[in-house]
Amino acid sequence: MNTKIWLITGISSGLGKALAEAVVKKGDFMIGTFRKKSQVDNFNKKNIKNTAAFLLDITDQKKIEEIIETITSQFGKIDVLVNNAGIGFVGAIEETSLDEVRNVFEPNFFGTLKLTQAVLPHMRNQKSGHIIQISSHGGIKAFAGFGIYNASKFALEGFSEALAQEVSPFGIKVTLVEPGPFRTKFAGNGLGLSQNTIDAYSDTAGVFRTKLKGVDGKQEGDPVKASNAIINLVYSEQPTLRMPLGKTALITIQMKLDSVQSDLNTHQKIAKNSVY
Repeated sequence: MNTKIWLITGISSGLGKALAEAVVKKGDFMIGTFRKKSQVDNFNKKNIKNTAAFLLDITDQKKIEEIIETITSQFGKIDVLVNNAGIGFVGAIEETSLDEVRNVFEPNFFGTLKLTQAVLPHMRNQKSGHIIQISSHGGIKAFAGFGIYNASKFALEGFSEALAQEVSPFGIKVTLVEPGPFRTKFAGNGLGLSQNTIDAYSDTAGVFRTKLKGVDGKQEGDPVKASNAIINLVYSEQPTLRMPLGKTALITIQMKLDSVQSDLNTHQKIAKNSVY
C-alpha cells in the first residue's frame, strides 16, 4: 500500500486543520484529535472518507496511552505522527509566573514527549514511521517577550534531535518543522499572555506583545502551502531533520547561525587554549 495512516493532534484550526484536509485530499487515512467532545462528534458525523476523530487533551498522559492503544488496535498502525497541538505565550521572563510556565510546557513539551513515547513502541515493531514535530523558528532563535515559548520549543528541538539518532536504526524518521509567522489563530485566541506586566519591559517584551497581536490574520505564511510541503517531505526518499517554512523563518534561523558563528570566531583562541 502506498497510502499512509496519519495521526495529527489539534486539527480544529490553523496548521493542524489545513494539514488534516491536505492529507485527506491526497487520499491517505487521517486520524485527528480535538479537545472538545462536540468537535469530535461533529467531525465524525460528516462521515468524511478515510478519517476518524478522537477526543484528546495532550496534557492528560493517561488518556494518551489509552488513545494510542485504541488507534493501533482499530487501525493496525500509525505511519505518521504529527505533534501539532500546542499553545503560544507572550511575556517577559520576569513577568511570567511559574504556573504560566508550566501551562506552556505541559502541551508544548511534556504532552508532545508523552505522545511520542507512546507511539514509538508501535513504530519500532513495524520497523517504520515518521514523527513530525511542529516546532517553530522560535525553537532556534529566541525573541524578547517570547522566552517561555522559545524555551518550550528549544526543549522540543533538543529531545527530537537526540530521538532522531536513537530511532534511525529502526527505520523511524524524525523531522522538526520550523514555521515562521503563518495565518493561523496562533497570534489570536490561541495566544497566552502573562497576567503580570512590568512597565520597565515596555520597550522590549511589550513591543513584541503589541506587534504579535497586531499581525493576527495578516501573517505571510499560507497554511495550505505549508501542509503540502509537509506531505511532500513525508513522501520524500530522504526527509531532513529540520524543515523551515516561510521567508521569516529562513531569515531568523540564519541570524541565529550567524550569531553563533560570530561567537565561535571570537572565542576560538580562548577555547583552544583552555584545554589542558
